[in-house]
Amino acid sequence: MKANYIKDFEEWKKEFNFSVPVQVRFSETDMFGHVNNTVPIIYFEFARIEYMKEIGLMQRWLEDGSELFPVVADIQVDYTQQVYFDEKLDVHVKVDSTGNSSIDVHYWITNEKGETCFTGRGAMVQISKKTGKGHRWTEQEKQLFTKNHLISAKN
Repeated sequence: MKANYIKDFEEWKKEFNFSVPVQVRFSETDMFGHVNNTVPIIYFEFARIEYMKEIGLMQRWLEDGSELFPVVADIQVDYTQQVYFDEKLDVHVKVDSTGNSSIDVHYWITNEKGETCFTGRGAMVQISKKTGKGHRWTEQEKQLFTKNHLISAKN
């Protein structure tokens, strides 16, 4: 694996405890018949939101009167294998590291054979609506990112 955010690919894979299934839609393919290069970012977003719902943060951000919201600060995709219409994929998500108000989220997309199709990472920052700046994670929130009990969500 060539991605600079992965030191040991086999160890990295073992750290994922959450995934969601997706199926490639025809509209997500390009004129060559494979998934358009922008689509993995959409899959990352879908899985990241499902992960945040699973640990309870999305509900907090969406509450009436909530003063906090998440912002993606950067995103990276590494393409390892072509993917085609109607393939069934699993999008795995984990928080690799936690900063004061940011997290580094890692992604791993596999096909039905368990082969790696895409990997990725991205920084997400919790922002205060009042200040427009990063808002510190609480210790409780940091604990949510380190729980290892998450299992695959099957929709």
